[in-house]
Amino acid sequence: MAKQSIFGRISTLMKANINALLDQAEDPQKMLDQLVRDYTNSIADAESAIAETIGNLRLLERDHQEDVQAAAEWGNKALAASRKADELRGVGNTADADKFDNLAKVALQRQISEENEARTIAPTIATQTEVVEKLKDGLNGMKVKLDQLRAKRSELLARAKTAEAQSRVHDAVKSIDVLDPTSELGRFEDKVRRQEALAAGKQELAASSLDAQFESLEDVGQLTEVEARLAALKSGGAAGAIER
Repeated sequence: MAKQSIFGRISTLMKANINALLDQAEDPQKMLDQLVRDYTNSIADAESAIAETIGNLRLLERDHQEDVQAAAEWGNKALAASRKADELRGVGNTADADKFDNLAKVALQRQISEENEARTIAPTIATQTEVVEKLKDGLNGMKVKLDQLRAKRSELLARAKTAEAQSRVHDAVKSIDVLDPTSELGRFEDKVRRQEALAAGKQELAASSLDAQFESLEDVGQLTEVEARLAALKSGGAAGAIER
């Protein structure tokens, strides 16, 4: 995957407003899970791209350093050849002096070539260095965002579980309100009271029957006394009370 594409994905994800995305999502939990996967995958891609970019940058820096070092070495060779030519010319050896001057010119040409190569690589190194720093900053930002996402997901899960528990309690309370146990107890109490009243009524009825029986016995006793007094009258006795 191209580094520019990776950088674009990082920029897009970094600008994402997590809260706004959650507000628009039909299922925030699924949205968070998807975002975590996207960030995790993008971070892995970014790390791979950054590692490759850094590797290429280090190669460029090594090449640049080698060009600079080679330019310096060719400069030293040119200087040595020039001094040797001056020394030979000083003693009248013009042929050899010209030979070393020519060597100095060749060395200078190589020095210029190495310097040009070093000069050409320098802007690329600067650009790549800037890209690497931006990618590193983006990567760190994405890791922070990923931590926020995971924390948000944990918070949402906890809130969802709390809401579910509250809903279950509410439903339980609602069902208790619909099937009010106190009303059931009230009906049962009324039933017990009716049974108690029935038992009391039966007892009272039984007591009334017993009293009636005793009253009938007293009536019988009175009738017997009346008959006795009537018999006494008929026999010529006084209608007084019978001695007992």
